[in-house]
Amino acid sequence: MNTYLQQTSFNFYCSGIYSGTIRFTDKEVMHAKVDTRRRTQMQENVLDAGAKYVLPLARIAGQLHVYTDAEWAGDEVILRNGDKYQKHITYQAEIAGIMRTSQVWAYRGGTALDIVTLDGEVVAFLTPNRYGIELIVKAGYEELTPLALYAEPLLSQPEYGVNDLGTYLVPMREGVKLATDVFLPEGLEPGTKVPTILVRTCYDRNGKKEIFMRWANKGYAVVSQDVRGRADSEGELIPFYNERDDGYDTIDWIIAQEWSDGKVGMWGASYLGYVVVAAATSGHPNLLAVVDEVNVGSPFVDTARKGGTLCSWPLLSWTLAQSVGTRTDFDIFGGITVDPEAAVDARPIRDIPQQMIGCTSGPWELWSQHPEYDDFWRNCTFTERGDQVKVPMYVISGWYDGDSPGVSETWRMLTEHDVKSRKIRLGAWEHGPNRARDLLGVSFGNDAVVYDYDISVLRWFDRFLKDIPNGIDQEPRASYYVVGENRWRTSEDWTPAEAKVTPFYLGGDGRANSSLGDGRLVMEPEEHSAADTYIYNPADPVADSGEREPENMRKHELRSDIVVYTSEPLAERLTIAGELSAVIYAASSGLDTDWVVTLSDVNEQGDSIRLSNYIVRAKYRHGLEQPQLLVPGQVERYDIFLQNIAHSFAAGHRVRFTVTSSSKFVAFPNTNTGNNPYEDTEAVIVRQTIYHNQEYPSHIKLPVIPNFY
Repeated sequence: MNTYLQQTSFNFYCSGIYSGTIRFTDKEVMHAKVDTRRRTQMQENVLDAGAKYVLPLARIAGQLHVYTDAEWAGDEVILRNGDKYQKHITYQAEIAGIMRTSQVWAYRGGTALDIVTLDGEVVAFLTPNRYGIELIVKAGYEELTPLALYAEPLLSQPEYGVNDLGTYLVPMREGVKLATDVFLPEGLEPGTKVPTILVRTCYDRNGKKEIFMRWANKGYAVVSQDVRGRADSEGELIPFYNERDDGYDTIDWIIAQEWSDGKVGMWGASYLGYVVVAAATSGHPNLLAVVDEVNVGSPFVDTARKGGTLCSWPLLSWTLAQSVGTRTDFDIFGGITVDPEAAVDARPIRDIPQQMIGCTSGPWELWSQHPEYDDFWRNCTFTERGDQVKVPMYVISGWYDGDSPGVSETWRMLTEHDVKSRKIRLGAWEHGPNRARDLLGVSFGNDAVVYDYDISVLRWFDRFLKDIPNGIDQEPRASYYVVGENRWRTSEDWTPAEAKVTPFYLGGDGRANSSLGDGRLVMEPEEHSAADTYIYNPADPVADSGEREPENMRKHELRSDIVVYTSEPLAERLTIAGELSAVIYAASSGLDTDWVVTLSDVNEQGDSIRLSNYIVRAKYRHGLEQPQLLVPGQVERYDIFLQNIAHSFAAGHRVRFTVTSSSKFVAFPNTNTGNNPYEDTEAVIVRQTIYHNQEYPSHIKLPVIPNFY
């Protein structure tokens, strides 16, 4: 049975760029592509099964009857396949001389697949993501969809085809050549010079080639490069170590090309984000704009040695995936062909690659030769050269980004050196941002997924590479999404300028073990507050998810080796936003140990939803360059960073803060011996003591902001 959707010809747009037509038949999805270079319409064919589109065209094709049978009315629509949609925003435009108003419906539950209706009929499907909206729309109805945002007068428009110049082997200063692709806008007047957007990747520059080419459609040269040792580049991958200098040398090569106007910007996310921050610390005068998303931080902050610990699964999976060849094995990275639990349990740590993938790992072996913070690690730490950063930087991340410590490190660096044009956007987003409105049972507002994500990135490049006065540098410096309030806020800084840092003190009667204990979180340090003790056994670590996600910690908080401090039910809403920290006074019977701290929101049913956490190694309490083993039983002060957050605790909820000594899937459990962690096979069970009184006022600092009513 046909539906009106099978009689509709859809125009297909990627990041605001016309990409052909889509037509659904009874059995197939038909796609008439656009020639990349000449921008001419090509012949219609069956959609290539390997097409790398985010918009799930096959899924849409299989559900056409569901969409057409639905009654698109009211505030919420539940389709007969169970998909839930909520009324979102409207667009108004004149179509064929008549003013029409469309309705956008926000998908709830998973990766966004939003729908636009007009008079109760579907006219468009769209999927927003970090790279731009992918959208199909009934021909002629574009202005009734979020595509209207791409028509902003001061935004670079897709006026060009793409001229693929091919691959160059670009030499670095010591002769190593890096595989580098160049894409130019096709249709420029002869002799025209253009600004460049540079992307340097460890994941094979061909993987997202079509996505990065889209900037060329909008008047930029695009240079995409494999970092050394990856894909088609020469040399050996030493993660973090060469990225600053290689970035500098690549920019030197770009500005020497006849098509370059001398202005270079960089984009990067995750490890690619580390790459762009490292390049920014090179101080290259021709690097004039950076967009940095969910960036990996320096090794002792976020990755290899987070908080001085030795990171387990997140780092191990990435490193193993880079070690089986010159191209990433994403099955290893995703925990498919290597069992995460078996990997983090293997010993000695130095030999894990051999045990898991049957070969050594160059990075893993090299790191094991540098168990302490030395010149090798200094060269990998971008803040060591933060004074060189002058480039305008746009930082993007979210509350569920596992690399948010790196994002915070970057922002602290920019703030410390007062980089004038700096901007930050923080959403209710994961490491793959702008994906969904629901995560592990926590629901956000429909506007948690935004339609201007990639537009704001393009505006940043337009402002600083094309000198277009679009005003993005005049907007509030910080934009952030408050979970619980479920709305966006802005501020002149991050942490928000209006935040009041408020200490919440640990207290109790000496039996704070587990959520069933007597640990309290109070507004003043208690004069007589008995210390809490627990036994930490490295052979029995806490096995929370290891991801930065709103995990319910309730079952873990029943363990006796977690001390739990909980406030009274809140009389009114408490809203916090910004960078967090804690001060803990503690002693251990071991020569070294770890401390894991966590902030949670506890609802009336007793669910304890994790908001923020971090882990630190005790021996680095005086700084990375001053490792010092513990004196067993001696009280020490620990100043601990926690990951940023913007969250509103509802009235009746409680604030919870916990301390323990392990998080198995974040860091390999500390053996408490003080020995080299890469080689240590011994382990000592220790007694941990947490102090909280007027002499030792352990507390967490929360940046409280005014409630929004």
